[in-house]
Amino acid sequence: MPFHPERLTRLRASLAASQLDALLVSALPNVRYLTGFSGSNALVLVTADDALLLTDFRYAAQVKLEVAPEVRVAIEQNSLWVRLWSELKALPRVEVIAFESAHVTHQDAARFVGEGAEGAAWKWRPALNLVEILRETKDVGELAQIRSAVQIAEHALGRTLPQVRVGMTELAVAGILEHELRNAGSEGFAFETIIAAGARAALPHARASSAVIAKGDLLLIDFGALHGGYCSDITRTFVVGRAADARQTEIHGIVREANGSASAGVRAGMRGRDADALARDYIHRRGFGEAFGHSLGHGIGLEIHEAPRLAKTAEAPLPPGAVVTIEPGIYLEGWGGVRIEDDVVLTSDGPEVLTTFDRTLSQLG
Repeated sequence: MPFHPERLTRLRASLAASQLDALLVSALPNVRYLTGFSGSNALVLVTADDALLLTDFRYAAQVKLEVAPEVRVAIEQNSLWVRLWSELKALPRVEVIAFESAHVTHQDAARFVGEGAEGAAWKWRPALNLVEILRETKDVGELAQIRSAVQIAEHALGRTLPQVRVGMTELAVAGILEHELRNAGSEGFAFETIIAAGARAALPHARASSAVIAKGDLLLIDFGALHGGYCSDITRTFVVGRAADARQTEIHGIVREANGSASAGVRAGMRGRDADALARDYIHRRGFGEAFGHSLGHGIGLEIHEAPRLAKTAEAPLPPGAVVTIEPGIYLEGWGGVRIEDDVVLTSDGPEVLTTFDRTLSQLG
């Protein structure tokens, strides 16, 4: 990921506005966003005029490839925390330091007053979402990575569907799809692939299981690709082995209409709860409001679930440049479920739907 110095500039402005001298960043997606470093062990200290990345020997070569010279790097052979204390003691003007309260464990928080920090004049302050707020609005490079992740996912799905047959297990379908994702260039899987057949499609986050796909089953597929560290998130629902029956066609049609209306109507600046209502109100009018129990969507980026939220309780406005999912669903216990999910970027000119895969209730096998 290329280094973007303006991200540090914006973060420093937030620190100054909050009367903070520094922020200790420990969440790895935030570390990557600020520095480009994609390793699994790091701390970043951002001050008004310095950005220090601490990591261990395993990444001594990697940091040279990923981290720009504007970020000072320290390779620590032992404890990153011990090195942090020594680095902090060399910064006399740093007194009030924020930490990421949503990501610091109780064990690590105890270090702030424990061995190594004893006698120091630092004042630690919990901070929430200082970096995550910056991440809501995607820049041109981030959008390019998400577009690529969408294209990889759709290509893999297109290669998978002709291989689906009655009698296969959900796990077998997941294996084919994940193989095709890798072949198409996905760096990994944005989350655990959801394959749910028949009555199990009523489980919104069903894990792929050894359940066998029967003739006439609905098959819900929810998955994502990774490109340049960025995620895509797509859901489509199919019927296997025969044409859809009247009930399946009805439910799928309602969800498809809700998905299309919300994708076309969502706008930057509207509250998350108002975006959620674009689909929820329609599903309620059709008599299935109680069967749509989750939120309409969420932001995607370096993480599969990030801000902003599109939910009944979300009061915050949706920022321009955010990429969000639109994923209404109807789930009926004992019968099955339907979900259709698209990825949408909120541009200054309105929504742009990044996903293009067919949304009809197609027959597989």
